[in-house]
Amino acid sequence: MKRTPLEDLMVAMDVVDTLRHREKLVARELDAEGRRERLIEHLREIYAAQGIEVTDALLKEGVQALEEDRFSYDPPKKSFSTLLARLYVKRGGWGKPFLGICFVCIVGWSIYHFTMVRPESVRQNQMPVNIEKIFKEITSVSQDKDATQQAKALLTSAQTALENERYDEAAVVHSHLEQLLSQLKSNYKLRVVSSPNKKSGVWRVPDINSDARNYYLIVQALDDNGKVLTIPITSEENGKTSNVTSWGLRVDERIFNLVAADKRDDGIIQKNVVGTKERGKLKPSYTIATTGSAITEW
Repeated sequence: MKRTPLEDLMVAMDVVDTLRHREKLVARELDAEGRRERLIEHLREIYAAQGIEVTDALLKEGVQALEEDRFSYDPPKKSFSTLLARLYVKRGGWGKPFLGICFVCIVGWSIYHFTMVRPESVRQNQMPVNIEKIFKEITSVSQDKDATQQAKALLTSAQTALENERYDEAAVVHSHLEQLLSQLKSNYKLRVVSSPNKKSGVWRVPDINSDARNYYLIVQALDDNGKVLTIPITSEENGKTSNVTSWGLRVDERIFNLVAADKRDDGIIQKNVVGTKERGKLKPSYTIATTGSAITEW
C-alpha cells in the first residue's frame, strides 16, 4: 500500500524518537567511520524485530532529522505570557478554589457596603436636613429664651462641623439637640417620694465644711397619667449628667424638716408636689424654696 506524506512524516518522527531513546547508540555510531550506514542497519534490525517495515529512505530521513534537531522541542523561556499559559492549563486545579475565594470576597464586600458604607453615607447626606429640622422644631416649641439660645449655639456648632466634614462631631451635636427638644416637649409634676419603705430625703456633709449639712428631698417626675419619667439630671457633686427616675432636690433645712414632720405624722406626705414642668419650658417651676441643684446618688 502506498504511504501518504503524512504517514512518512510520522514514521520519520518515530525514527527520531527511537534514536533519542538509544542515545548511547547514536553517540557511538555517529562518531565512527561510516556511521550513517551502520546506524541505519541497526535501526532496520530494531524495526524488523518489531515487525515494522521501514524503507531506507525513511531511515535516512530520520537520521538526518535527528542531526538537524528537526523534531526536537525547546520549551519557551519563562515570561509573563508563559506563566499565564501554565495557569490556564492548570485551571482545573486552582480555578474552583479561586472562584470560591472571589465569591466570598464579593459577598463580604457587599455586606460591608450595604450595612456599613451605604447607611453611613446616607446618614451623612441627611444630617444637615435633620439638624435644621430639629432646630426649627425646638424654636417652635420653646417658651424659654435660654433654651432657644442654646439651640442656636448648637446649630452653629453642627454647621461648622459639617462644613469641615467632622460628621462624628456633628452627630454628637445632633444628639444634644434631640435631648433639648425632648426636655422642652415634656411636661410633668415633681413629687416627693413618700412610700413607707423608701427615703423621702437625705442630708450630706460637704467636703469643704464638715460642720455644715446639705439637705435634699428625693423627688420623681410624673406625667399626666401618673407614669414615672426618666429625666436627665446633672449632679452638683460630680458634674455628671445621668438619666434617672428619681433624684435628690436640694432644699434648705426648714423645708427638709417640714417634709420630714409631714411624713412622720401618718406616713404620708400630704403636700408632696413641689414643682411643675410645662411644655416649652426648660426647667420646672418650684413651689418650695430650692436652688434647683441636685444629686443622683445617695
